[in-house]
Amino acid sequence: MTTKLASFTIDGRAAYGAITDDGVVDLSTRFGARWPTLKQVIEAGALGELVSAAAEMKPDYPVSAITYEIPIPQPEKIICVGVNFPDRNAEYKDGQEAPPNPSLFVRFPRSFTGHDQPLIRPPESEQLDYEGEIVIVIGKGGRRIAEADALSHIAALSLCNEGTIRDWVRHAKFNVTQGKNFDRSGSIGPWLVPFTDERQIADIRLETRVNGEVRQSDRTSRMIFSFRKIIAYVSTFTTLVPGDIIVTGTPTGAGARFDPPIWLKPGDVIEVEADGIGILRNTVKDEVRR
Repeated sequence: MTTKLASFTIDGRAAYGAITDDGVVDLSTRFGARWPTLKQVIEAGALGELVSAAAEMKPDYPVSAITYEIPIPQPEKIICVGVNFPDRNAEYKDGQEAPPNPSLFVRFPRSFTGHDQPLIRPPESEQLDYEGEIVIVIGKGGRRIAEADALSHIAALSLCNEGTIRDWVRHAKFNVTQGKNFDRSGSIGPWLVPFTDERQIADIRLETRVNGEVRQSDRTSRMIFSFRKIIAYVSTFTTLVPGDIIVTGTPTGAGARFDPPIWLKPGDVIEVEADGIGILRNTVKDEVRR
Protein backbone atom coordinates (compact mmCIF):
# COMPACT_ATOMS: atom_id res chain seq x y z
CA MET A 1 0.00 0.00 0.00
CA THR A 2 1.30 3.48 -0.90
CA THR A 3 2.11 5.61 2.13
CA LYS A 4 0.71 9.13 1.89
CA LEU A 5 2.07 11.90 4.11
CA ALA A 6 0.15 15.16 4.26
CA SER A 7 0.36 18.58 5.88
CA PHE A 8 -2.92 19.91 7.22
CA THR A 9 -4.64 21.99 9.85
CA ILE A 10 -7.03 20.65 12.45
CA ASP A 11 -8.81 22.76 15.07
CA GLY A 12 -6.63 25.68 14.06
CA ARG A 13 -3.39 23.74 14.59
CA ALA A 14 -0.82 23.09 11.87
CA ALA A 15 0.00 19.38 11.71
CA TYR A 16 1.19 16.53 9.51
CA GLY A 17 0.44 12.85 9.33
CA ALA A 18 -0.31 9.73 7.31
CA ILE A 19 -3.53 9.48 5.30
CA THR A 20 -4.96 5.95 5.43
CA ASP A 21 -8.17 4.28 4.30
CA ASP A 22 -9.40 4.46 7.89
CA GLY A 23 -8.40 8.02 8.73
CA VAL A 24 -5.49 10.25 9.68
CA VAL A 25 -2.54 9.20 11.82
CA ASP A 26 -1.37 12.41 13.47
CA LEU A 27 2.41 12.09 13.36
CA SER A 28 3.11 15.68 14.38
CA THR A 29 1.79 15.07 17.91
CA ARG A 30 4.31 12.24 18.24
CA PHE A 31 7.29 13.60 16.29
CA GLY A 32 6.71 17.34 16.15
CA ALA A 33 9.34 18.11 18.78
CA ARG A 34 11.98 16.51 16.55
CA TRP A 35 10.58 17.59 13.20
CA PRO A 36 8.08 20.48 13.36
CA THR A 37 6.98 20.04 9.72
CA LEU A 38 7.41 17.63 6.83
CA LYS A 39 10.13 19.93 5.54
CA GLN A 40 12.25 19.14 8.61
CA VAL A 41 11.45 15.44 8.22
CA ILE A 42 12.88 15.57 4.70
CA GLU A 43 15.90 17.61 5.81
CA ALA A 44 16.64 14.90 8.39
CA GLY A 45 16.27 12.13 5.81
CA ALA A 46 13.60 10.65 8.05
CA LEU A 47 10.71 9.96 5.67
CA GLY A 48 11.37 6.23 5.92
CA GLU A 49 11.32 6.35 9.72
CA LEU A 50 8.04 8.24 9.64
CA VAL A 51 6.48 5.77 7.22
CA SER A 52 7.51 2.79 9.39
CA ALA A 53 6.13 4.43 12.51
CA ALA A 54 2.80 5.28 10.86
CA ALA A 55 2.33 1.65 9.80
CA GLU A 56 2.15 0.63 13.47
CA MET A 57 -0.39 3.26 14.51
CA LYS A 58 -4.14 3.58 14.37
CA PRO A 59 -5.83 6.69 12.97
CA ASP A 60 -6.53 9.55 15.34
CA TYR A 61 -9.44 11.12 13.46
CA PRO A 62 -11.31 10.95 10.14
CA VAL A 63 -9.99 12.64 7.00
CA SER A 64 -13.08 14.86 7.04
CA ALA A 65 -11.72 16.56 10.18
CA ILE A 66 -8.66 18.06 8.47
CA THR A 67 -8.01 20.89 6.03
CA TYR A 68 -5.27 20.02 3.55
CA GLU A 69 -2.36 22.43 3.12
CA ILE A 70 0.45 22.28 0.55
CA PRO A 71 2.65 19.35 1.66
CA ILE A 72 5.88 21.32 2.19
CA PRO A 73 5.25 24.52 4.16
CA GLN A 74 7.45 27.43 3.11
CA PRO A 75 9.82 25.67 0.70
CA GLU A 76 12.92 27.66 -0.16
CA LYS A 77 12.23 27.31 -3.88
CA ILE A 78 9.33 26.37 -6.15
CA ILE A 79 10.69 26.01 -9.68
CA CYS A 80 8.33 25.25 -12.56
CA VAL A 81 9.10 23.80 -15.97
CA GLY A 82 7.25 25.10 -19.01
CA VAL A 83 6.62 23.30 -22.32
CA ASN A 84 7.71 19.78 -21.42
CA PHE A 85 5.52 17.59 -23.64
CA PRO A 86 5.80 17.35 -27.45
CA ASP A 87 2.18 18.29 -28.12
CA ARG A 88 2.50 21.22 -25.75
CA ASN A 89 5.46 22.53 -27.77
CA ALA A 90 3.41 22.15 -30.96
CA GLU A 91 0.65 24.33 -29.45
CA TYR A 92 2.83 27.39 -29.90
CA LYS A 93 2.66 26.96 -33.71
CA ASP A 94 5.98 28.76 -34.15
CA GLY A 95 7.57 26.05 -36.27
CA GLN A 96 10.34 25.55 -33.77
CA GLU A 97 11.60 22.20 -32.56
CA ALA A 98 11.74 21.51 -28.84
CA PRO A 99 14.45 23.65 -27.22
CA PRO A 100 17.65 22.04 -25.90
CA ASN A 101 17.00 23.21 -22.35
CA PRO A 102 13.84 23.58 -20.25
CA SER A 103 12.06 26.90 -19.84
CA LEU A 104 11.79 27.77 -16.16
CA PHE A 105 9.99 30.19 -13.87
CA VAL A 106 9.41 30.48 -10.14
CA ARG A 107 6.29 30.57 -8.02
CA PHE A 108 5.75 31.72 -4.47
CA PRO A 109 4.26 29.42 -1.80
CA ARG A 110 1.36 31.84 -1.28
CA SER A 111 0.26 31.25 -4.88
CA PHE A 112 -0.79 27.69 -3.97
CA THR A 113 -3.50 26.15 -1.86
CA GLY A 114 -4.14 22.58 -0.73
CA HIS A 115 -6.24 19.64 -1.86
CA ASP A 116 -10.03 20.09 -1.69
CA GLN A 117 -9.61 23.86 -1.31
CA PRO A 118 -10.89 26.36 -3.89
CA LEU A 119 -8.63 27.97 -6.44
CA ILE A 120 -9.20 31.71 -6.19
CA ARG A 121 -10.19 33.64 -9.30
CA PRO A 122 -9.07 37.27 -8.85
CA PRO A 123 -11.22 40.26 -9.79
CA GLU A 124 -8.54 41.46 -12.21
CA SER A 125 -9.21 38.66 -14.73
CA GLU A 126 -11.60 35.84 -15.62
CA GLN A 127 -8.85 33.94 -17.45
CA LEU A 128 -8.09 31.37 -14.74
CA ASP A 129 -6.68 28.24 -16.38
CA TYR A 130 -5.53 24.80 -15.20
CA GLU A 131 -2.31 22.85 -15.78
CA GLY A 132 -1.95 19.35 -14.28
CA GLU A 133 1.64 18.43 -13.41
CA ILE A 134 3.79 16.04 -11.40
CA VAL A 135 5.83 17.44 -8.53
CA ILE A 136 9.19 16.20 -7.33
CA VAL A 137 10.40 17.17 -3.88
CA ILE A 138 14.13 17.33 -3.31
CA GLY A 139 15.43 15.23 -0.43
CA LYS A 140 19.18 15.50 -0.83
CA GLY A 141 20.56 18.86 -1.79
CA GLY A 142 23.32 19.52 -4.25
CA ARG A 143 24.89 21.70 -6.93
CA ARG A 144 25.75 20.58 -10.47
CA ILE A 145 24.15 17.19 -9.91
CA ALA A 146 24.95 14.66 -12.62
CA GLU A 147 21.99 13.21 -14.53
CA ALA A 148 23.13 9.72 -13.55
CA ASP A 149 22.79 10.64 -9.88
CA ALA A 150 19.76 12.92 -10.11
CA LEU A 151 17.02 10.54 -8.99
CA SER A 152 18.85 9.83 -5.74
CA HIS A 153 18.12 13.46 -4.81
CA ILE A 154 14.31 12.97 -4.90
CA ALA A 155 12.55 12.45 -1.56
CA ALA A 156 8.93 12.33 -2.65
CA LEU A 157 6.33 12.93 -5.34
CA SER A 158 3.16 14.99 -5.37
CA LEU A 159 0.78 16.69 -7.82
CA CYS A 160 0.19 20.26 -8.90
CA ASN A 161 -2.56 22.19 -10.60
CA GLU A 162 -0.38 25.01 -11.84
CA GLY A 163 -3.24 27.47 -12.13
CA THR A 164 -2.50 30.45 -14.36
CA ILE A 165 -4.10 33.83 -15.02
CA ARG A 166 -3.50 33.77 -18.77
CA ASP A 167 -3.72 37.41 -19.76
CA TRP A 168 -1.36 38.33 -16.92
CA VAL A 169 1.46 36.11 -18.26
CA ARG A 170 1.69 38.61 -21.13
CA HIS A 171 1.40 41.80 -19.07
CA ALA A 172 4.93 42.81 -19.98
CA LYS A 173 7.38 42.22 -22.80
CA PHE A 174 9.24 39.21 -21.46
CA ASN A 175 8.03 37.47 -18.30
CA VAL A 176 5.27 35.24 -16.92
CA THR A 177 5.74 35.91 -13.20
CA GLN A 178 2.57 37.92 -12.64
CA GLY A 179 0.18 35.44 -14.21
CA LYS A 180 1.75 32.55 -12.32
CA ASN A 181 1.64 34.04 -8.84
CA PHE A 182 -1.82 35.29 -7.96
CA ASP A 183 -2.61 34.23 -4.39
CA ARG A 184 -4.10 30.71 -4.16
CA SER A 185 -4.51 30.43 -7.93
CA GLY A 186 -2.89 26.97 -8.01
CA SER A 187 -2.68 23.92 -5.78
CA ILE A 188 -0.21 21.27 -4.64
CA GLY A 189 -1.06 17.98 -2.96
CA PRO A 190 -2.89 16.14 -1.67
CA TRP A 191 0.14 14.51 -0.05
CA LEU A 192 3.69 13.29 -0.49
CA VAL A 193 4.36 9.78 -1.78
CA PRO A 194 7.90 8.73 -0.80
CA PHE A 195 10.08 8.11 -3.85
CA THR A 196 11.61 4.64 -4.10
CA ASP A 197 12.83 4.06 -7.64
CA GLU A 198 12.53 5.16 -11.26
CA ARG A 199 9.61 2.83 -11.98
CA GLN A 200 7.37 5.21 -10.04
CA ILE A 201 7.78 7.94 -12.66
CA ALA A 202 9.27 6.39 -15.82
CA ASP A 203 6.01 5.85 -17.71
CA ILE A 204 2.95 6.88 -15.76
CA ARG A 205 -0.26 8.49 -16.93
CA LEU A 206 -0.92 12.14 -16.02
CA GLU A 207 -4.50 13.32 -16.52
CA THR A 208 -6.50 16.47 -15.80
CA ARG A 209 -10.30 16.51 -15.70
CA VAL A 210 -12.68 19.46 -15.45
CA ASN A 211 -16.17 18.55 -14.22
CA GLY A 212 -15.40 14.94 -15.16
CA GLU A 213 -14.30 15.74 -18.73
CA VAL A 214 -10.74 14.72 -19.62
CA ARG A 215 -8.87 17.82 -20.80
CA GLN A 216 -5.24 16.70 -20.50
CA SER A 217 -3.76 13.21 -20.76
CA ASP A 218 -0.21 12.07 -21.48
CA ARG A 219 2.57 9.88 -20.12
CA THR A 220 5.83 10.82 -18.42
CA SER A 221 7.80 8.69 -20.88
CA ARG A 222 6.95 11.35 -23.50
CA MET A 223 8.36 14.29 -21.55
CA ILE A 224 10.84 16.36 -23.55
CA PHE A 225 13.02 16.83 -20.46
CA SER A 226 13.29 13.85 -18.14
CA PHE A 227 13.20 14.13 -14.37
CA ARG A 228 16.94 13.45 -14.41
CA LYS A 229 17.58 16.25 -16.91
CA ILE A 230 15.47 18.74 -14.98
CA ILE A 231 17.28 18.17 -11.69
CA ALA A 232 20.70 18.27 -13.34
CA TYR A 233 19.89 21.44 -15.28
CA VAL A 234 18.32 23.35 -12.39
CA SER A 235 21.18 22.43 -10.05
CA THR A 236 23.66 23.89 -12.52
CA PHE A 237 22.72 27.46 -11.61
CA THR A 238 21.20 27.11 -8.13
CA THR A 239 21.91 24.90 -5.15
CA LEU A 240 18.99 22.58 -4.52
CA VAL A 241 18.13 22.03 -0.87
CA PRO A 242 15.87 19.53 0.91
CA GLY A 243 12.23 20.52 0.57
CA ASP A 244 12.63 22.35 -2.74
CA ILE A 245 9.71 21.75 -5.09
CA ILE A 246 10.07 21.25 -8.83
CA VAL A 247 6.89 21.29 -10.94
CA THR A 248 7.76 19.32 -14.05
CA GLY A 249 5.46 20.47 -16.88
CA THR A 250 1.94 20.00 -18.21
CA PRO A 251 0.51 18.15 -21.25
CA THR A 252 -1.48 19.80 -24.01
CA GLY A 253 -5.14 20.65 -23.41
CA ALA A 254 -5.27 23.67 -21.11
CA GLY A 255 -8.32 25.88 -21.43
CA ALA A 256 -6.42 28.59 -23.30
CA ARG A 257 -5.93 26.23 -26.26
CA PHE A 258 -9.62 25.80 -27.02
CA ASP A 259 -11.34 27.97 -29.62
CA PRO A 260 -12.82 29.92 -27.98
CA PRO A 261 -10.85 29.47 -24.73
CA ILE A 262 -12.60 27.75 -21.83
CA TRP A 263 -11.72 29.46 -18.55
CA LEU A 264 -12.37 28.04 -15.11
CA LYS A 265 -15.35 29.49 -13.28
CA PRO A 266 -16.83 29.22 -9.80
CA GLY A 267 -18.35 25.80 -9.21
CA ASP A 268 -15.97 23.93 -11.53
CA VAL A 269 -14.23 20.85 -10.14
CA ILE A 270 -10.70 20.17 -11.40
CA GLU A 271 -8.95 16.85 -10.78
CA VAL A 272 -5.31 16.11 -11.53
CA GLU A 273 -4.46 12.40 -11.36
CA ALA A 274 -1.24 10.43 -11.81
CA ASP A 275 -0.68 6.70 -11.47
CA GLY A 276 0.67 5.78 -8.07
CA ILE A 277 0.41 9.29 -6.65
CA GLY A 278 -3.30 10.00 -6.35
CA ILE A 279 -5.86 12.67 -7.23
CA LEU A 280 -5.53 16.39 -6.48
CA ARG A 281 -9.00 17.95 -6.45
CA ASN A 282 -10.02 21.61 -6.28
CA THR A 283 -13.01 23.79 -6.91
CA VAL A 284 -13.02 27.47 -7.97
CA LYS A 285 -14.18 30.50 -6.02
CA ASP A 286 -14.12 34.22 -6.75
CA GLU A 287 -11.92 36.31 -4.49
CA VAL A 288 -13.78 38.35 -1.92
CA ARG A 289 -12.29 41.83 -1.95
CA ARG A 290 -12.01 43.51 1.40
